[in-house]
Amino acid sequence: MIRTDALRTVLAGAAFAALLAIGGPAAPAQAAPALPTDTPGSSRAAVRAGTPAAHRVVTFVQEYGKAVLHQSGEAPRAVRERFLTPHLNFRLDAWAAEHGADPVFRAQNVPTEWSVQQIKEEHGFASIRFVEYWGGGSSQEVWYTVRLGDLRIVELNDTPAF
Repeated sequence: MIRTDALRTVLAGAAFAALLAIGGPAAPAQAAPALPTDTPGSSRAAVRAGTPAAHRVVTFVQEYGKAVLHQSGEAPRAVRERFLTPHLNFRLDAWAAEHGADPVFRAQNVPTEWSVQQIKEEHGFASIRFVEYWGGGSSQEVWYTVRLGDLRIVELNDTPAF
């Protein structure tokens, strides 16, 4: 039994280290800064379950938000091209033209806070709920669909794709 207990201790330690590496156990209170807090569009991201698809959405939103706020040397469209499929980019351009707002944030500005949670995984895709929180206390859900094979974002809707 000594060997089993030692193996269990090693596995428990590895699991704890993995939790620390992804920011701790899934809980909204475990939020980490996503953008510097002294910027006008600062935000925090809480990733529940620490899935690769949820992390991909957080990374995209962080980089896209910096581009929208002109805090990086990259244009928002260029960030979208790195993370999204060409078809989704085409549809988002049409959405922006029709609504006169940013097609990713679905608003005129960048949310002040957000949370992310993977809800479902089916047939090689993950459904991610992204909740934007605005300075006035309102919130809005945007649903992402991420292709698990290459972690490309293939869909972005106001309702879940599946």
